[in-house]
Amino acid sequence: MLKIVFMGTPDFARDSLSALVEKGHNILSVVTTPDKQKGRGMKVIPSPVKEYATQKKLDIKQPEKIRNNDEFINEIKKLNPDLICVVAYGKIIPEEILDIPKFGCINVHPSLLPKYRGAAPIQWAIINGDKETGVTTMYMDKGMDTGDMILKQKVSIENDETSGELWDRLSKIGAKLLIETIEKIENGTVTREKQSNDFSMAPMLNKEMAKIDWKNKSAVEIKNLVRGLNPIMGAYTFKDDKKIKFWKVDTIKDNINENIENGTVVKSNEKEGLFIKAKDGILSVLEIQGENSKKMNIRDFLRGNKIEVGYKFI
Repeated sequence: MLKIVFMGTPDFARDSLSALVEKGHNILSVVTTPDKQKGRGMKVIPSPVKEYATQKKLDIKQPEKIRNNDEFINEIKKLNPDLICVVAYGKIIPEEILDIPKFGCINVHPSLLPKYRGAAPIQWAIINGDKETGVTTMYMDKGMDTGDMILKQKVSIENDETSGELWDRLSKIGAKLLIETIEKIENGTVTREKQSNDFSMAPMLNKEMAKIDWKNKSAVEIKNLVRGLNPIMGAYTFKDDKKIKFWKVDTIKDNINENIENGTVVKSNEKEGLFIKAKDGILSVLEIQGENSKKMNIRDFLRGNKIEVGYKFI
C-alpha cells in the first residue's frame, strides 16, 4: 500500500477520503482548511473532511496557509508520502508540495477536462446548459487544472438537476475513480494524457452574477442559472426593493404577447402559481424565498404575499 497524504475540505472530498479508508490505504495525514464560524450564533464548525477524519482517528493538519509556510512543508516532507491526493481542498498547492511525493500529486476534478478549469466546474456546467459532464483524475502541476489526465467518467446532466444534486452524484464517481487511479499507480499501469488548449474557465461564483437578467436572458437560461446556484446562493431578483430568491423554476412554451416586457408577471394566484414573462418563454416559479424569510412552495408564498399580474421584476 502506498503512503498517502490526503488534502480536502467539503463533503465532495469526504467521499473520496472515506473510499480510501474503506480500501485500507495508509493515510499518513489529512490536511483540511481551518474550522469556520457559521450561522447566527457564529458556532465554530469543522469541515466535513475533518469530521470524518476525527471519527476515524486520523492525523489532521489545518494550516491557515500552505504557500510560504516552511513549517507545514517540512512536516509533509518528514511524513515522506508516496502520493498526495487532493480533492476540493480549496487552496492552490505550491510547487514545494507538489515535488514532495515519489509518485506525485493527483487530483479529482469534477469536470471532463479540459472543458472547465477552475473553482466551480459543476455549477458552470449547469448554468451554461451543458447536457453532460463528468469527473477526471489528473496529475497536478503548477498550473490551474492543467496537469496530465489519468481517468475520466462521463455523466448526463438531467434537465431539472441542481448543482447540489449533481455534486452528490459526482462525489461518488470521483471517489471510485480515485481508487481506480491509485490501483493503476500501484501496479504500474497508469497512463498520462496531455490536455488540449481547448478549455473554458469556471471561476468562483459571486453575488453579482446571481442577479436575474430579465431583459436579456431567455427562460431556459434563467432556469439554468437557478439550477446552477441551488443550493449555494440562489438566483435573485427584486420586488419593491426587497430581494427575492428563486430556488426552483420551470419553463413553459406558450404563445404570449411579445409587447409585454420581460420580467412582467402574467399570472399569479395561490391555486396555479406565479408565471413571469421572459425572453423566448414563460418562467413558472416553484420554490421561492422572500427577504428575511424561509424557502417555501410558491403557492404557500402567495397565500401570504401578494404579487399582482402586471408587476415587473427588476
